[in-house]
Amino acid sequence: MARPLWFVWLIKKTNNRRFALARLTRRFSPFSRLVDDLLFKGDDIVYLPMDRAVPVGEEVGLPEGTVVPSQVIDHFIDRAPFLWVMDRCICRDSAGCRDYPHDLGCLFMGDAARGINPALGREVSREEAREHQRRCREAGLVQLVGRNKLDTFWLGVKPGRELVTVCNCCPCCCLWKMLPDLNEAISGKVHRMPGVSVRVTDACRGCGKCTEGVCFVDAISLEGERAVISDRCRGCGRCVLTCPNQAIELTVDGPEAVRATIERLEPLFDL
Repeated sequence: MARPLWFVWLIKKTNNRRFALARLTRRFSPFSRLVDDLLFKGDDIVYLPMDRAVPVGEEVGLPEGTVVPSQVIDHFIDRAPFLWVMDRCICRDSAGCRDYPHDLGCLFMGDAARGINPALGREVSREEAREHQRRCREAGLVQLVGRNKLDTFWLGVKPGRELVTVCNCCPCCCLWKMLPDLNEAISGKVHRMPGVSVRVTDACRGCGKCTEGVCFVDAISLEGERAVISDRCRGCGRCVLTCPNQAIELTVDGPEAVRATIERLEPLFDL
């Protein structure tokens, strides 16, 4: 049964408390297991690098000479029987975001999306879904794709195997900024795209620009006069675009990375 609007309003009002709740999953194992079972069981969510952060060259081997992470989303858009775009981003609305558009919400795919409250968004065609995702990328939003039980809960839809989530996230308001605070068993369900590597090169001057509200998961810091990337990194590529010295490199293992991501996610869904 679709959630009423008052329930969505309640979610928005309590969204800023997610960090405190996330920290509790680290402190109390029984609470962590309860939260995992209720909101994250069966999840597998992939951060896609921003297309603009991926070097493009003929060596990647696709007919067009390019490999872009957004091809993963295009694959599911082509397969899904039903496509639904949210009129608003619940995270940016609840945080009062001033830097990114509020009207670029999540994309939901699959038959379960038919049960979403019609006051929250609209059904779209494949062409409209692609255009929506293009606008999100142009706005500088990072895209995550996968199975997210939390969405079946707050939207009041099921089954989870019939709902593909694409989040379009800003670095300031994203739900997943709580990842560093979550129990590792939960946070590990949100990961980088297979075949993606990020490294700091010798061109780094230690200016610190990449550490100033850029990383979703606090994976980059300064040690001495050099930026260092920890294993928390989800490979979104925002630091690559932010660095004024082009000292951070993101590489993708060609079309194999796109195929590997699709092969990882496809078994999770009935489309």
